[in-house]
Amino acid sequence: MRVAIVYALPSKKPAPDYVQGLAKGIESMGHRVDLIDAWAEEGMKLPAYEYVAVVAEPVSVFSGKIPDITAKTLSAGSSLVGKKSAAFIKKTGLFTNSAFTNLMKVMEKEGMRINWSDILFNAPHAEAIGKYIGA
Repeated sequence: MRVAIVYALPSKKPAPDYVQGLAKGIESMGHRVDLIDAWAEEGMKLPAYEYVAVVAEPVSVFSGKIPDITAKTLSAGSSLVGKKSAAFIKKTGLFTNSAFTNLMKVMEKEGMRINWSDILFNAPHAEAIGKYIGA
């Protein structure tokens, strides 16, 4: 199965270790994984994937907002209605649950069918969760 991991961080930077851990876990199950930086890509390639995992971080420790680039990337990937997907948020602070809710709302607005969601704590935790994606 072709899996896209779209990661939306508050600023432009390379994929953090927990995103790479998630990818490693998914790959260990025999799936092909592509990492897509929300800042660098426009999301146009997303309909080509069978599964889309979205990983986001709250914009700050004291905020439940997720980066605006998340919604822009997903809306650019027209025809995501019914696409099997997963929603992940990085545990960062007091308002992680609020940020998680906001991520789910953005994905559901695009019509994505979320069948897995979780809060990621670190790279080993993300890798363990990745082994359940697409199983």
